[in-house]
Amino acid sequence: MATGIASVSGQLHLRKPVYWRSSYGKAQCHSNVILNGMQNQIPWSYWVSKFLRVHRSNYSQCQVKTNWKSHSGTINSCQRDGSTRYFDFAVIGSGIAGLRYALEVAKHGTVAVITKAEPHESNTNYAQGGVSAVLCPMDSVESHMQDTIVAGAYLCDEETVRVVCTEGPERIKELIAMGASFDHGEDGNLHLAREGGHSHRRIVHAADMTGREIERALLEAVFKHPNIHVFQHHFAIDLLTTQDGSDIVCHGVDTINTETQEVIRFISKVTLLASGGAGHTYPSTTNPPATTVYREACSRSQKALRRYEADLQRVTDERNSLTLLLGQREEEIKDLRAELAKAYRDQADLSEQVATGDGMAMAHRAQAVISNMEFVQFHPTALADEGLPIRPTRTRENAFLITEAVRGDGGILYNLDMERFMPMYDERAELAPRDVVARSIDDQLKKRGEKYVLLDISYKPREKVLSHFPNIAAECLRHGLDITQQPIPVVPAAHYMCGGVRAGLEGETNVHGLYVAGEVACTGLHGANRLASNSLLEALVFARRAVQPSIDHMNVSRIDHGASSWWSRPVAPMLLGDTVHGKVIHRTREVRKELQSIMWEYVGIVRSTSRLTAAEKRIRELELEWETYLFQHGWEPTMVGVEACEMRNLFCCANLVVNSALSRHESRGLHYTIDFPHVEESKRLPTIIFPSQRNSSWSSRQLHRQQIC
Repeated sequence: MATGIASVSGQLHLRKPVYWRSSYGKAQCHSNVILNGMQNQIPWSYWVSKFLRVHRSNYSQCQVKTNWKSHSGTINSCQRDGSTRYFDFAVIGSGIAGLRYALEVAKHGTVAVITKAEPHESNTNYAQGGVSAVLCPMDSVESHMQDTIVAGAYLCDEETVRVVCTEGPERIKELIAMGASFDHGEDGNLHLAREGGHSHRRIVHAADMTGREIERALLEAVFKHPNIHVFQHHFAIDLLTTQDGSDIVCHGVDTINTETQEVIRFISKVTLLASGGAGHTYPSTTNPPATTVYREACSRSQKALRRYEADLQRVTDERNSLTLLLGQREEEIKDLRAELAKAYRDQADLSEQVATGDGMAMAHRAQAVISNMEFVQFHPTALADEGLPIRPTRTRENAFLITEAVRGDGGILYNLDMERFMPMYDERAELAPRDVVARSIDDQLKKRGEKYVLLDISYKPREKVLSHFPNIAAECLRHGLDITQQPIPVVPAAHYMCGGVRAGLEGETNVHGLYVAGEVACTGLHGANRLASNSLLEALVFARRAVQPSIDHMNVSRIDHGASSWWSRPVAPMLLGDTVHGKVIHRTREVRKELQSIMWEYVGIVRSTSRLTAAEKRIRELELEWETYLFQHGWEPTMVGVEACEMRNLFCCANLVVNSALSRHESRGLHYTIDFPHVEESKRLPTIIFPSQRNSSWSSRQLHRQQIC
């Protein structure tokens, strides 16, 4: 992996070259500007924004050298040149951040929203709890800030926290104006819930399906907008960049249409990464699941449909003599079409595997700065299938989330002997921040040798439980569990990445023309642990803050229709043949499970240096073995397929997490290690992964040749 790591503070200034730990244990020297400083100075967010603005001012020199000569101003429509599309703005991801941003920038130019699955398939759609914002007179911005900073183990950037908490209420009002419907109390005001880590009721929600309601409202507006073009089932492969000295410029993204296997290139003046997190680095996650079964069902149905349609054409030519066969084939085709339609509906219901770290890995390969990847949030309460009266018929790749709001509404945690245990770990009990609750549950399970604990809300009035948590009640009832009468079996599961692509206060990155928002970004808001319901809030605020600088960048940029030829094109692995390609996919799925097992066993809720080192070694060996297998079977470095590209992204993110964890010699927030079990004030610093030209594996290299301005 082409990374170096240094722990630095939230401020920025110049200093002499330093040494840092590389991803494979070798010391490297980095002599460029690095992030560093001391506490009580000007906040990091101010300096990084200023630093990136200075670098943007040098962008015009690179712009002249690239000789972009056509299409100054906006592109009037979705322009197409073969398999290349030209837009003013390319948005990668269709969650709350990507859609909210698209709706704003569409007022100034053409927008491509690129999503790897159905447009509604995102972590936003699965968010149950709600959006936190100060909307009650009894609450205050200062209180919300304090709760955020405490939950983040004092690693949050204070200026970022203030911006988000201050601007949050206005962002909520904008959603309501767009048609999002949230729950109201009997007094007619918004019903505000309370969740773990919050000192006040400030969670705006739509029962326990808040994300789905927000996604619905945003998608309705997006589909109505003439300047926005949605490209579903387009998997983003790599960002298109050029480099001039230390300046890196993003010009768009390569994608593969997963339905046609055609590689589609998007050339854009501005690119927003809003692609979500990397929950599927672990075997159990609350992030949207894979659809391997349904993809295979679709494939089988499509092949059979093509075969029978060919028969239909033949027998139509011989209609007089084959009337009976024609009728039979028509009935079979009708049945197969119905089967195919059902398979597609099931696929839409379950989604592509969304959170595979695609954006973080693409940004890393494009030389963007990455930060705080060691802070993987495990949601304390995902539904434990083993404790259900009726278990699911097949193993789920995702865990069904039991929202934080259940504990906020009075839910109590018990072990299997019905002993309440949270007061033993924290005076806030069930309302402690997620990292505390997850570690407490993990400790109970290990001490008692049990596989799940119980979350009980059944003592509350039945009507209240059903009205507040209808989605959870329905899912549990499907498996024979009535949450108004019985406790819910729960277990921690990977949930949210607090780290990601380092961003300034306007969502800008060190790559010109590339902005980030949502879970893929590390803005400094979450610090070492995300406060409940702050994720949707952050996405809304930063999607909106990235708009004006994006418009400014678009207005001074031009698009050359010859730009598409600057990079060699990735190719689909058609030449391998079905047999070899099938073997590659089968081995890739096995490797994915092996990687997930390593991450859960060695890089989970409780860590140690020896186990992290073992994980680093095993991941490196597994990655080398997998790449060797691919290339020995005829795979080329420029070949792209969804399973293989997701796998390289998962390897990339796993390495980023492990190396970041090894660099932090303390226990803070979500990162707990038995070798350094205490918080060290001197180490209250973000972890920074700097760009490097060192390309050690396929997962850390861009597929195409990087051009020079």
